[in-house]
Amino acid sequence: MSPRDRALPDEPDESGAASRPAAGPPDAHPSADLTIDLTSHEMLRRAHVLDALGPDWDPVAALRDEEAANDLLYSGLSAEQQRMYDELVAAGVLPRRGGGHAAA
Repeated sequence: MSPRDRALPDEPDESGAASRPAAGPPDAHPSADLTIDLTSHEMLRRAHVLDALGPDWDPVAALRDEEAANDLLYSGLSAEQQRMYDELVAAGVLPRRGGGHAAA
């Protein structure tokens, strides 16, 4: 018997079980539930993001700038572009803005 096959203390010696056929495939492993809590990793990731943004980052100003960029992006559309914009809004691809039309 090899050292790996020895019975541990307080366990019965199962040398007789080796002569019996296995119940399942020889490479089958018992399944186990695996639960991973990523809460601490997520908090660390957020801390790194805020650290990278720096102390001068103003989320309200960033949102205001983004809204202004979107207004500029959809301003001065031709009739065909406006029609396409309205179709995309109706399909739910783009969010409805203001009165439902791109800024003129």
